[in-house]
Amino acid sequence: MNEFTKKLLNDFLIGVFAVIPIVVVLQIIIFVKGLVSELFQVVYGFSDNYLYTAMVFAVSFVILVSIGNTIVKKGRSWVISVFDFVIARIPFLNTIYRVLKKVINMFSSREQTMAKEVVYVEYPKEGVWVPAYVTNKHDNKYVLFVPTSPNPTSGFTVIVDKSKLIKSDMNIEEATSFIVSVGVDYNKASEANNLP
Repeated sequence: MNEFTKKLLNDFLIGVFAVIPIVVVLQIIIFVKGLVSELFQVVYGFSDNYLYTAMVFAVSFVILVSIGNTIVKKGRSWVISVFDFVIARIPFLNTIYRVLKKVINMFSSREQTMAKEVVYVEYPKEGVWVPAYVTNKHDNKYVLFVPTSPNPTSGFTVIVDKSKLIKSDMNIEEATSFIVSVGVDYNKASEANNLP
């Protein structure tokens, strides 16, 4: 392969990697737009009135803001508590709901320091260090979620002894950014140098 072709392919790959974040954000925007559009069509199809549809969306927005505000101030909303109570009585759905809620709370809760903890663990073999999220603790055993690049929502759940871990100064956002960027966004070089 001649130099011109190599340079062309190199520039092409750099361009592709530069555009990927834009494409991902656009896909999310298109998904949300499609979801809102479908909801709008359902509400409008039911009422056949633009004013009624706009009112439903405005009231929904106010309710969601109110629930969010109550959760921030009090840590719990009575609307969510009632829904939790109802779902807890439905077999199968209660398990799915409970697990999803725990996973979401792990990444969003301000009160759980454990959910905000990032550690390094040797995985998949000794001498290879990866960042992992601490999801649970039992005495000296840590339950870790080891995410895979570039999709931090897929990975492995492992149980590791505390002695096999090295604490990290990274928070959840920094660790996720490190994983999504396949290591490009990593500002903890001093931590990497201290790993055995």
